[in-house]
Amino acid sequence: MISAFANSFKVPDLRSRILFTLAMIVIVRIGASITLPGIDVTVLDEWIKNRTADAGSGAAQVAALLNVFSGGGLQNCAIFALGIMPYISASIMLQLLTAVVPRLSKMAREDGGRQKITQYTRLATIVLCVFQGYLLAQSLQNPGQNIFLGGLQETIERLHRPLVPDYSFWGFVLPSVITITAGTMLMMWLGEMITERGIGNGVSLLICVNIVSDLPGAMVQVWQTYVGNVGSDMSKPATLVLLLAFMIIVIAGVIALTQATRRIVIQYAKRVVGRKVYGGQTQYLPLKINYSGVMPIIFAQAILLFPSSIIASMFPDVGWVQRFSQTIASGWVYYSLSAALIFFFSYFWVATMFQPTQISEDLKRSGGYIPGIRPGKPTADFLDFTMSRLTFAGAIFLTLLYIMPGVVSSILGIAPQTAQFFGGTSLLILVGVVLDVMRQIETHLLQSHYDGFLKKGRIRGRFDRMQQTGNVANPATVVMLWTGIALITLLGVAWLIYNKGM
Repeated sequence: MISAFANSFKVPDLRSRILFTLAMIVIVRIGASITLPGIDVTVLDEWIKNRTADAGSGAAQVAALLNVFSGGGLQNCAIFALGIMPYISASIMLQLLTAVVPRLSKMAREDGGRQKITQYTRLATIVLCVFQGYLLAQSLQNPGQNIFLGGLQETIERLHRPLVPDYSFWGFVLPSVITITAGTMLMMWLGEMITERGIGNGVSLLICVNIVSDLPGAMVQVWQTYVGNVGSDMSKPATLVLLLAFMIIVIAGVIALTQATRRIVIQYAKRVVGRKVYGGQTQYLPLKINYSGVMPIIFAQAILLFPSSIIASMFPDVGWVQRFSQTIASGWVYYSLSAALIFFFSYFWVATMFQPTQISEDLKRSGGYIPGIRPGKPTADFLDFTMSRLTFAGAIFLTLLYIMPGVVSSILGIAPQTAQFFGGTSLLILVGVVLDVMRQIETHLLQSHYDGFLKKGRIRGRFDRMQQTGNVANPATVVMLWTGIALITLLGVAWLIYNKGM
């Protein structure tokens, strides 16, 4: 595996793609650290330093998850505070509408229709950014109403300093909304550039990098909990070892179930066309156990938490509204509703995206059939029945994976940010993106007559071909990008040294 990484920089095309991707990632991380204009940075630093959260609260778990997705931009009140999530939400909405609205479905099959749907997705992203950016900017006047900024209000009261000293609509809210919207659109563009000229799927890779950026802090927190504060309790180091072993087992299980498929045997009949014989081959139709991926969890969170947080911010003085919002966002009620919604959206996604009737007709036209199953409607019924059973197993897997961070956080007393690496949405995304990037790098290496990551066999998956369709980034452009990054790094180090000397 080490030799595969070394060989990656021996292929000029692959080297340019990797360096371009790394440059885009550095730009995103810089944007996640730049605070919005008008924010008192000293108050923010004090809150981050002493930040605590209720480990057993569902709201705390989701707040930690969204902060991980934004790469710390949410807790930093940065220009990339919303991250790439508005674009993801808009893409999901347009994808579902394309499946259920005949006009959009017809447009998607026409020439240039996908480009129009992409434009609609970008417009919907702007609308979501303006709406969410306005709610975020408005909540910064009173952070106690924002479940994603828990504990910030107490820090403000302790320091007797407001987070936004000069709060006004024209002076702070409007510039902040414009800045946050521009930041999300810039991230969307960077993701598209990575997909076209870099390596991997750009949007997914940005989310993965934001998740990984929180890993060092989580490791330090675990070390301080189980090693730094041992005292006379010598069982804590042993607990740390068991915790690491448990994390490895969870990651291995997620990888296995993410790649698990049910292979349906497809037999093609022999056909004689002229002097040539076609068909007579046996192939397989792979049906994934986790067909819907991470989408059911995202839908469940959106339905449970965002409406409740919006209602709570609209009626801050109404007692029963606040109690209702807190009830559905924490405790056993939250996890029970989440499990029910995950099951519902798992079947909903499969019913929307998986078309057994169309697959059956395509097999019939190409002369393929499933042994023991008649072509046509019986084949469609068999595929639908098989996919329903697989979806049930996948929904159980998603539900267990989703509640695992809350269970680990409650039992072991670990912060929600750290517990996200023991399961949940972030781990599922992380595994999928890393596997996808490794597949694409391996494809480049095999095309250049190098060994892949595995000496025997190849990395399994459905993306066996490279997804990039654009040209490789110009080497001069890559050099200029890294020169600019080096200058920014030098200025940052000089500023840090100057402040410490003061």
